[in-house]
Amino acid sequence: MTIELDSEQPGLQQQTASILRELAIAGKLGPGHIVVIGTSTSEVAGKRIGTSGAVDVAQQLLAGVREVQTEFGFDTVFQCCEHLNRALVMERALLNRLGLTEVGAVPVPTAGGSMASAAYRSLSEPCLAEHIQAHAGLDIGETMIGMHLRHVAVPFRTTLRYIGEARVTTALTRPKLIGGERAVYRMEEQPDATFCD
Repeated sequence: MTIELDSEQPGLQQQTASILRELAIAGKLGPGHIVVIGTSTSEVAGKRIGTSGAVDVAQQLLAGVREVQTEFGFDTVFQCCEHLNRALVMERALLNRLGLTEVGAVPVPTAGGSMASAAYRSLSEPCLAEHIQAHAGLDIGETMIGMHLRHVAVPFRTTLRYIGEARVTTALTRPKLIGGERAVYRMEEQPDATFCD
């Protein structure tokens, strides 16, 4: 399925790259960081999620992801649909580096989703893991990637809000702030206060 866009609008690859690049800049994402990507190609095509998946749409989106990933050097993982329990497609090297547990399946468009299927076939040594704690996320079409983000997730509003017809949500994460009212969160914030024992 090829999506027809207004001739004045950027294509799916360009829309994806623009949004992900803006997220990467805002989050200072680079080597060692992980971005989780969830996608409904049905929603991109203006259909209801899970009804009209399209691998050629996924490949256009994937090209935009790869463009920015190459530029910034972060790792990407791709969320499967609920039929594979939202497992994650990734390179085996990443799975091994993080010490994740592999789960067994090969995503296909009808069980895993078109994007997960396309991503799996694009990797040199693909595998699936059940969980991850990603530093940032790109959700194309409201696929619910929150379960794979580190605590604490912080919504990030990009300039473009849609890819094709799909609403896009992005998030960055930050460490939990601990310690209460006397805690200091930056080196330059050292109050003249009494010491704790």
